Amino acid sequence: MAKELAGKVAIVTGASKGIGAGIAKLLADKGATVAVNYSTSKEGAERVVSEITCNGGKAVAVQANVSRIKEIEHLFSEALKAFGRLDILINNAGIYEFGPLESVTEEFFHRLFDLNVLGLILCSQQAVKHFGPEGGSIVNISSIGSLITPPNAVIYAATKAAVDAVTKSLARELGPRKIRVNAVNPGIVVTEGAISAGIPESDARRYMQSNTPLGRIGEVKDVAPAVVFLASPEADWITGETLAIAGGLK
Repeated sequence: MAKELAGKVAIVTGASKGIGAGIAKLLADKGATVAVNYSTSKEGAERVVSEITCNGGKAVAVQANVSRIKEIEHLFSEALKAFGRLDILINNAGIYEFGPLESVTEEFFHRLFDLNVLGLILCSQQAVKHFGPEGGSIVNISSIGSLITPPNAVIYAATKAAVDAVTKSLARELGPRKIRVNAVNPGIVVTEGAISAGIPESDARRYMQSNTPLGRIGEVKDVAPAVVFLASPEADWITGETLAIAGGLK
């Protein structure tokens, strides 16, 4: 396998399972050294690190709730302490919760926006401080929900629409500093979190699958390669883009 990311260091937030874990492992397969962030699942993060190291890669697990600035600073400090540089940030950590308008509360609003939007912005802020003079790459994990705006998802869809806007704005702001900012917008993907939330068996899943030209919901292996491509030198002239990875669902 080509090691086009050899010598690069990446931080992947929310990487103890699901899409984040898949991205971390593929980055390592391509030669990157990876800081595997987790909030609560130490066991999951250590499993990801173990898989990477057993395959000859380098990785470390770092605990941090990336909705809190002090913990974000700790994450970046530990990654820099372990690996000495930073080239790639994957903003994957996020929450998806759904409910009708009547169920929205201040606490619900702030829980989703603090992690999905504020945490992403604060992590990007830290990354920019530590990227070298050659620049860096930020890839944000958004959602097809920002584009199809499903019912009972007013707060979640709003957070992901914000992620898309942040991506485009930061791409313009940071381009002169050789920092690229892109996003991917996955559709429904089979992950541990989606399964525990009952999403693969839900009416929403069946509706979305029936309206997807490729006729199926996604897997982690459908998403991770696009993220790694956007993070890599092969995408050096791509910034400010949001790439839907949803089997053609619009």
